[in-house]
Amino acid sequence: MLEESVRAISDMEEVVAVQLVRGSFADDGDRQRVLDTRSEAMDIVGRRLEESEYFLPELMLSVDLVEQVNAIVKSLSNGGPEVEANASGPMLIGTAHGDLHGICQNIDVFMLEINAYNVIDLDKDGLISDFVEKVREIQPPAPALSGFLTIALDSMKATIDVLSDAGLRDSLKIMVGRGQVDEAVCSRTNADVFGPNAMDAVSLCRQWRAA
Repeated sequence: MLEESVRAISDMEEVVAVQLVRGSFADDGDRQRVLDTRSEAMDIVGRRLEESEYFLPELMLSVDLVEQVNAIVKSLSNGGPEVEANASGPMLIGTAHGDLHGICQNIDVFMLEINAYNVIDLDKDGLISDFVEKVREIQPPAPALSGFLTIALDSMKATIDVLSDAGLRDSLKIMVGRGQVDEAVCSRTNADVFGPNAMDAVSLCRQWRAA
């Protein structure tokens, strides 16, 4: 049923996808496995977008469906654990400037929040200067940049370069993730680590919080 959920979400079959997600959660009860299907589906959407099989209308439909899945999982899991302040400071996450949307960022924020992290979520496609100023203001120990399209990769590097020029870089552990991000991109952007999916982001935050 989980594989069918991936197909239904990526094909934007709204009614079928919602039914399958509800059924998968009822049968399995594993919130993480259900959320993984959403991430897998959005990876497919991303590839189709890059290959010009999907365009902006399909992307917007995907955003709406992902938000529905988020709401279903949260309601069926009674909202998850209550959010408590991160002992190491707040978690800042923003979509890289130039990216078209905040789909992946929304997924990451959702997973961090239901795992008891205090997340400050910047508006999608914010300016690099906005992200840098927010880092200066709240001094998050591990800010994150999320990007779904290849166009966002140069922006990630530019953002980290500006943080370095502002004298803020050395005190930070910077995470980049989603879309086309891999180890090579992590090195190219001068980030500390990359997380391909939402659960990786949660795991990395746990490691840094415990350090």
